[in-house]
Amino acid sequence: MTDTHPHTSLIGRYLKSGVTESAPGGEVDASRTSGFVLFGAKLLATAGFVGYVPFAQGTFGSLWGAVAYLVVYLSGMVFSPVPVMWIFFALTVVVYFVGVWSAGVCERIWGHDPGRVVIDEVAGMLVTMLFLPVAVDTVAIGFVLFRAFDIFKPQPVRLCERLPRGWGIMTDDIVAGVYANLSLRIIIVVLSVVL
Repeated sequence: MTDTHPHTSLIGRYLKSGVTESAPGGEVDASRTSGFVLFGAKLLATAGFVGYVPFAQGTFGSLWGAVAYLVVYLSGMVFSPVPVMWIFFALTVVVYFVGVWSAGVCERIWGHDPGRVVIDEVAGMLVTMLFLPVAVDTVAIGFVLFRAFDIFKPQPVRLCERLPRGWGIMTDDIVAGVYANLSLRIIIVVLSVVL
């Protein structure tokens, strides 16, 4: 039976496939896609529109991740019966998959790996701080390490960029976060021995 509601059918196909209808050339035809869905994807991918700052979007996105980490951690210590690090682990997983979807949508609107998409930096900062002692100086060092690995992209970080759509946008920052996390652990051990 033919669907007599083309917009409903389009949204249904969108939710099932995880991609939007495209105009010729691969660009999203916004007129044929739910405005609510596009707004939601932009809101998430830009981390609450932080990605719209006119310069250093990746740095601002990473800072947003660091601040969110501290705020949620301190809130979790007060209000959560669950160990706060496991909350962060679950949050990181959720942010990753939400980022894969929203970044993939926005890439089809704005082009390959657009600078405005910063949810990948937020996820990378969460990975950087996973299961580590929480202190302002630790977060600051983690921020610097993550930005360095995200900018210079040692393998396999750069290789992960080749994954399709949102998977590539998100996964390279996750791997950069793993590098930063391991490096931060080494620094903490060395400092504890030296000091």
